[in-house]
Amino acid sequence: MTTHTALIVDDEPDIRDLLEITLTRMGIETLTAPDITSALKLLENDSPQLCLTDMNLPDGNGIELVQWIQKHKPATPVAVITAYGSMDTAIESLKAGAFDFVSKPVELSRLRELVNSALKLTKTEPDADDVSDEPGLLLGNSSQIKKLRNQTRKLARSQAPVFINGESGSGKELVARMIHLQGPRCDGPFIAVNCGAIPSELMESEFFGHKKGSFTGAVDNKDGLFRSANGGTLFLDEVADLPLAMQVKLLRAIQEKAVRPVGDTKELPVDIRLLSATHQNLAELVQEGTFRQDLFYRINVIELAVPPLRDRKDDIELLANHILERIAREYECDAATLTQDAIDRLKEHDFPGNVRELENILERAFTLCDADQISASDLHLGSGAGADGSENSIRTAISEACPTLVPDGDIDLEGYLESIERQAIEKALEATRWNKTAAAKKLGISFRALRYRLKKLGME
Repeated sequence: MTTHTALIVDDEPDIRDLLEITLTRMGIETLTAPDITSALKLLENDSPQLCLTDMNLPDGNGIELVQWIQKHKPATPVAVITAYGSMDTAIESLKAGAFDFVSKPVELSRLRELVNSALKLTKTEPDADDVSDEPGLLLGNSSQIKKLRNQTRKLARSQAPVFINGESGSGKELVARMIHLQGPRCDGPFIAVNCGAIPSELMESEFFGHKKGSFTGAVDNKDGLFRSANGGTLFLDEVADLPLAMQVKLLRAIQEKAVRPVGDTKELPVDIRLLSATHQNLAELVQEGTFRQDLFYRINVIELAVPPLRDRKDDIELLANHILERIAREYECDAATLTQDAIDRLKEHDFPGNVRELENILERAFTLCDADQISASDLHLGSGAGADGSENSIRTAISEACPTLVPDGDIDLEGYLESIERQAIEKALEATRWNKTAAAKKLGISFRALRYRLKKLGME
């Protein structure tokens, strides 16, 4: 059985004794030091699997020790012990490279959780030149994607809140999921939520849960997103869409590491890694007063930028082939390949919608191409209304072509178009007595395109 070793650095004998007893009971051997000088002497001869250091030490600052270990012993996670309420100090330590922090007076249950998470990180020493992607989520060989993979691998070793910035469709959730899967919380839940998709009146209940009977419609107890992510990662996508009232409550939950369900009188502790993202400029929103500066400070401990697809065009062919293989598997069709002129045309495109737009273009082309080959003409790029994926331009095109088809007022465009498509397919199938080959010919599409649409619409 492997024996773990931890270094405890604190000038208060009582704190050192408490930490030493707690870790010993967990089966961890301990080394202790009252100051930075003594700690560095021990570190020159040993490589402990964990370091716990007080922030205020007789001969310096705990952050100095964090920085030294980051440089000379990067495989050793460091947790900083801060004074109660010193959130600014805790954030400073996380920015310096600390794994996590714990506040005085030290809660032993919280300390044990921290230690167990840290020990999961000590399998191998990270290599600065390693750009592997073990989960296989971030595809590409460009320098930008290699740098991003390297950054996410390093950030996975920390518990610091990460703010992921990038355009819509660039893969922010994939980056968040990769951080989760490569970190010590990989066995816990990964809960992703689009903040802009939750009605403001339901936000508190969705995030923090509620007790049965706390409001009309609360027929059962509900955990909420924070408690559902306990022991894992909570990813808040489009965090800029949170209303100011909810921002205040979110800030308190982050600071206190506890939530109060609607209708409850007590707070419940939660242990989560918080990741957030938006395509908007949060710094500008702070200046405009629509996003709280204190919340921005808490979630933006480390910022990670996701490059747009137009900045890594060398990856387009690899991404496109991967997407086509996935589409073929999902719809149980033969795979399609891209001709060279199609590849060249994709590389010329600017992709304002990034990878999500590439997926939509290929999914459409997959159903239109002949002989399992997608040519440049099948891509329909830069021509016709709706090439940019805009709902308004699509609706305008339909209105001009078939003015009687589009009803007045607001509509769910996607659902409306699917209903028209479903009706047309049903009529073709009925007219051909459910002969799919004949129905496809009647509809003027390939047999594969019909199979694709039947599966997509759930009509099989």
